Amino acid sequence: MDASIAIRLHTNDDVVIATRQLMPGNTIPGETCTVRDLIPPGHKVAAHDIAAGAPVRRYNQIIGFAKEAIAAGAHVHVKNLTVGEFERDYAIGTAKYEPAKVAEPASFMGYKRPNGKVGTRNYIGVVASVNCSATVVRAIANHFNRERLAAFPHVDGVVPMPHPLGCGMNSAGEGMLALRRTMVGYAQHPNFAGILFVGLCCEMNQVQPLIEEIGAYEPGMLDSVNIQDLGGTSKAIAKGIELVEAMLPKANSYVRSPAPISHLIVGLNCGGSDGYSGITANPALGGAVDLLVAHGATAVLAETPEIYGAEHLLTRRAATPEIAEKLIGRIAWWKHYTSVNGGEMDNNPSVGNKAGGLTTILEKSLGAVAKGGTTTLNGVFEYAELITAKGFVYMDTPGYDPVSVTGLAAGGAQIVCFTTGRGSAFGCAGVPTLKLATNNALWERQREDMDINCGDLLDGVSMQEISRRIFDSIILHASGEKCRSEVAGYGNDEFLPWQIGAVM
Repeated sequence: MDASIAIRLHTNDDVVIATRQLMPGNTIPGETCTVRDLIPPGHKVAAHDIAAGAPVRRYNQIIGFAKEAIAAGAHVHVKNLTVGEFERDYAIGTAKYEPAKVAEPASFMGYKRPNGKVGTRNYIGVVASVNCSATVVRAIANHFNRERLAAFPHVDGVVPMPHPLGCGMNSAGEGMLALRRTMVGYAQHPNFAGILFVGLCCEMNQVQPLIEEIGAYEPGMLDSVNIQDLGGTSKAIAKGIELVEAMLPKANSYVRSPAPISHLIVGLNCGGSDGYSGITANPALGGAVDLLVAHGATAVLAETPEIYGAEHLLTRRAATPEIAEKLIGRIAWWKHYTSVNGGEMDNNPSVGNKAGGLTTILEKSLGAVAKGGTTTLNGVFEYAELITAKGFVYMDTPGYDPVSVTGLAAGGAQIVCFTTGRGSAFGCAGVPTLKLATNNALWERQREDMDINCGDLLDGVSMQEISRRIFDSIILHASGEKCRSEVAGYGNDEFLPWQIGAVM
């Protein structure tokens, strides 16, 4: 395959992908067409004439239908390609694959917790029960600057986690249940040695039932303050600071020690995708996921609106029919949810995605599922639900990055791999987030935000080498090496539980 000008991903594809800007009159090695239009890098070129209404394939999968007749060599994009309805073959369980387990699984240097979990970081979290306590949360956490934490070298920081929810919502509805799962998940997360909840006192999302739901905890490392009970803002801040100060010596007593990689749960996300995402970074990350599974670790794919149209590739890998049906059920839930809110599932791709060469949600989804590798799908979990299965699993989250990654972290992910082609700048509170660049231009332009380059696949570096690069980087950063988003200070404003339902 000559990748110097364009890439053909499958012999049955109707389009090829430009690897550089193409000009009218260019010929593509191995193809019979001559380029008719100006084609930006990462965009699609019609490999042959396509009739109006005909399906258009990439990855040997339907990514849309021709709005009009498309001539060979033409630019295939929003002007002439649209989403359409077609039957999908779920073929449940027909593509299950269990990789051979490695004889000597890898290990990382982590923080072993009393409950048997292992963290990749050692934080104390200050969590708002409701938006009304957000200011107090920030004031408590911001008190613990670098100078005040200097005496506690094993503590990575005190993280504020304010959010816009907690009241004005159905106390027993899906939104409240998701919010409470998120808070319980963070309290039980091994990257946090201690948690302080901050409530107002009169909100729907009461703190005391949360603490009761969390259950057994390291003595002195789970506490709360309520602003009204303490007599106001300044008193609540002072009390919160006092409680966190009491947690610091115990948190500092934790030190890194070797732990098998089977303790790792790796979240998978993408944002600011482009036409290369499904060619370079996503499948390379999928190869790393296969390695993780072979070593006994767990990897969690997410973002249901961004696997829509490609869910049949996951149901084929389901370990049981029940797992497949649960995934199909979540797709049905999303169709209803978007409909009743005046939207539809093909709301994607975003403006940036389209500028990068992605045209339809089907095309974006087919590239996105590649992050999940090839192994058996062993579970489907609701948003922020505790991940209890091993191997490759799925969590139902929105495609909006802060909301999605907050759910993955609440489910137990101690590290996140995040692919991007446009240059997403994102970090997660308390959970290191590795950025994987899909192309060399992004890697060179935005090095301060990128951790791993996958664009050199187009220069001849093998997919296996890049997957191993990602795998090794996961171990390195799980063991304490700071990722770019941590160095840049991301995470304190990206804690964002999913708001489901009406604000009342």
